[in-house]
Amino acid sequence: MAVKYGKFELPSKIKVDESDRKENFARFIAEPFERGFGHTIGNALRRIMLTSLEAPSIISVRIESVPHEYMASEGIIEDMTHIILNLKGALLRKLPVDEESGSRDNKILTTMLDITPAMLEQGNGQYVVTLKDLCGDPTFEVVNPELKVFTITKPMARRVDLKVAMGRGYVPSERHQIVDKVTDEIIIDSAFSPVRLVNYYVENTRVGQDTDYDRLIIEVHTDGRVKPEEALTFATQIGVMHFQIFDQLKIHSISFDKGETEVNTDRDALLQKLALKINEIELSVRSTNCLAGANIETIAELVIMPEIEMLKFRNFGKKSLNEIKAKLEEMGLSLGMDLNKMGITRDNVKDVMQDYLNQKAGTEV
Repeated sequence: MAVKYGKFELPSKIKVDESDRKENFARFIAEPFERGFGHTIGNALRRIMLTSLEAPSIISVRIESVPHEYMASEGIIEDMTHIILNLKGALLRKLPVDEESGSRDNKILTTMLDITPAMLEQGNGQYVVTLKDLCGDPTFEVVNPELKVFTITKPMARRVDLKVAMGRGYVPSERHQIVDKVTDEIIIDSAFSPVRLVNYYVENTRVGQDTDYDRLIIEVHTDGRVKPEEALTFATQIGVMHFQIFDQLKIHSISFDKGETEVNTDRDALLQKLALKINEIELSVRSTNCLAGANIETIAELVIMPEIEMLKFRNFGKKSLNEIKAKLEEMGLSLGMDLNKMGITRDNVKDVMQDYLNQKAGTEV
C-alpha cells in the first residue's frame, strides 16, 4: 500500500560556479529545496566528505642502513625524524577500480638512489631528493612531486622503500596493521583524508512568488588526491548506502504528489517566472537601467529576445549580457526562448503577462 505525500521541491540540476573554479576548489549550488532541507543535506555531505573519503598515503618508510627513526645518517643533512615529517606531506593520487585485481593491497615503491659526484657538483655540493625521485611507480600520480624529502651531501647508493596503503581519516602509526613488517621498517602516521575544508551555506531562493525555499551552496577544498566533483559524488553515494539500511523497516511506500496536473503545474510555474518584473531578480543597476531603457519590464519580454539583439541596446555590453544569462540560467530560463506553444509572441508578450497578473490577482482576491 502506498501513502500519498505532498509535493517536495527538488533541484533539477547542480550548478558549478565557474567564476571561482580552481583545480582543487569548487563551489556547488543546488536549488530549490524545501525549507530546512538545505541544512539537512549540506551538513550530512560535509561530515561525510571530511571523515569518510579514501585516498592513498605512505604508511612506512625503509632507508638502507637506517635501523630506526631516532638517528642520523652520514651524508644526509636531515635526521630520520625530519624525513618522516616531510613524508607525511606526500600526496599520491589513485582511484582503485573494481576491475583492477588487488587494487587495495598495500603497494611498495622501491627506489635505488645513486648519487654521483657530478650530481653533487651540479647542486653546489648538495642533492635534494624530492618526492618524484622516490615515486616513479606509474600506479600513483604524484600531486606534489617537488616536495623535499631529504638532502644528500656525499656520493652514495641507497635503497629506499615506501609502503603505500588506501585508507580514510587519520591513522596514527600504532594503529597500522602491517603484514610482513621487516626489522628496519619505520611506521609513520598517515593522513588519508583528501578533503581539507568543506563549507556550506543556506540562502533563501524563490519558487514562484514564495521566497522561503533553500538554496544550498557547498564549497569543497581538496589536496589534489581527489577532485572536488569526485569528493561530492563519493560522499553522496556513501550517504545513500547508509540510508538504504533503514529502508529494511519500510511498512508503506510513499508516492509524492506532483501537483494538480503535471502539465498545468509546469505551465503555471513557468508563467510565474515569466511574469516577474526585472527589478525582482537582483540584477546590477547598470543592467537594470539598460533593460528599462529598452522598455523591457518582465522576464517574459527578456527571454523572448534573441541574444544578438540584446547587444544592440544602448550601453549594453558583454558584461551585462553574461550577468543576465547567468541569472536566467539559475531560473531555468535562457535568452531566445520559443514561447509560441504558450501563445506568447514578441507582439503580444506585454498583454499576455498583464492578463496573467490580472487573472492571478483576481483569483487571490
